[in-house]
Amino acid sequence: METMVDVVIIGGGQAALSVAYYLRRTDYSFVILDAEASPGGAWQHGWDSLRLFSPSSWSSLSGWQMPPTQETYPSRDQVIRYLANYESRYEFPVQRPVLVTAVNNLGDHLEVVSQHQTWHARVVVSATGTWRNPFIPPYPGIDLFQGLQLHSAHYQSPIPFRDKKVLVVGGGNSGAQILAEVSRLADSTWVTSSEPLFLPDDVDGRVLFQRATDRWKAHLEGREVDQPVGGLGDVVMVPPVKEARERGVLHSVRPFKQLTATGVIWGDGSETSVDAMIWCTGFRPALSHLQSLGVINPEGKVDVEGTRSVHEPRLWLVGYGEWTGLASATLIGVGRTARTTAEEIQHYLAKS
Repeated sequence: METMVDVVIIGGGQAALSVAYYLRRTDYSFVILDAEASPGGAWQHGWDSLRLFSPSSWSSLSGWQMPPTQETYPSRDQVIRYLANYESRYEFPVQRPVLVTAVNNLGDHLEVVSQHQTWHARVVVSATGTWRNPFIPPYPGIDLFQGLQLHSAHYQSPIPFRDKKVLVVGGGNSGAQILAEVSRLADSTWVTSSEPLFLPDDVDGRVLFQRATDRWKAHLEGREVDQPVGGLGDVVMVPPVKEARERGVLHSVRPFKQLTATGVIWGDGSETSVDAMIWCTGFRPALSHLQSLGVINPEGKVDVEGTRSVHEPRLWLVGYGEWTGLASATLIGVGRTARTTAEEIQHYLAKS
C-alpha cells in the first residue's frame, strides 16, 4: 500500500504529539506513525516506580494541562494516561504499530517505508527519541560476563536483584533512582565516572526548565547567561533519592577496568564477584530509519539549523535533546520547538 500525505511524523511520544498539536491548526494533511502498540511513547518502558521531576502543572504539553495528582510528582502510569488522553482529545491520525525502517529521497518527495506500507510525503518529522538506542560503554570483557546484564531501558523493578551483588553503572538521574531502590534488596555498588553532582533539595524540574528558558531567551538575543551550577544531567533529589541518602548508600566509586566471567577488575588490580550489572549509561538518538538519506553525522546525530536538517531541507527532528532545542526532550520543553517546527513546515509547504 502507498499513501500520499503532506507530512509524516515518525514516532508517537510527546515530541510527535506536540508537533501534531500545531500541525492540526493548518490545512495540511499529516499522519503519525508510532512503532508502539499503544499510546504513551517511551514512558511505557520506564521502570515501575519512575516519577517525573516536576509537578503536573509543569509537565504538560501545549494546549492541555496534565491533571493534578495527589503526589507532588506524577508517576509513569499517570504520564502514560495523560499522553493517551491527549492523543484522543485532539483526534490525531495515528497508525500503530508501524515501525519505520527507511526514509528515501525520491526527488520531488520523501518515501517513508515500513514493513507493510509506504507513505509518500512532502515533509518528514522524525520524533523517535532515544529509547530504542540504549548505550552501553564498550568495556573490555563485557562479552565474557556470565551474570545478568540489563540496561535501564529494560529495567522494571528491583525484585529480580534481591539478595544479589549488583553494580549500578551511571551517574545520572536513572542511576541514582535505580540505585536507591535496588539497594533496599541487594548488595549494591554505584559506579560513576566522576563524583555525582546533586542538586539542592529545593531544585526540581521547574527550576531546571526555567534555566533552560533563560538560556533560550539569551540565545535569541545573542547573549550569554551566567547559569548556576546544575542542569538536566545532575541528580534531582526526588524522595527515593533523599531516602537513599539518609540510609547512607548515595555514594559512588570510580569505574572498573574490565569485566570477567564472574565480576570486574578495578583499577588497582583487585577483583570483585558480581551477580548483575545495571547499565544506566544513557541513550543515543534512534535514527536508523534515516540512514538511507545519508544525513547522519559521525556523532550519530543530524546536522540541523534549529530542528531542520541542513542536508535534507524536507526533514525536521524534534525532541532528541539540546541539539534539537533547549529542554526539547522534556514534556514542558518540547512544545517550544514543536511550535517553531510546525511554523517552518507550514511556510515551506506554502512555498513549494
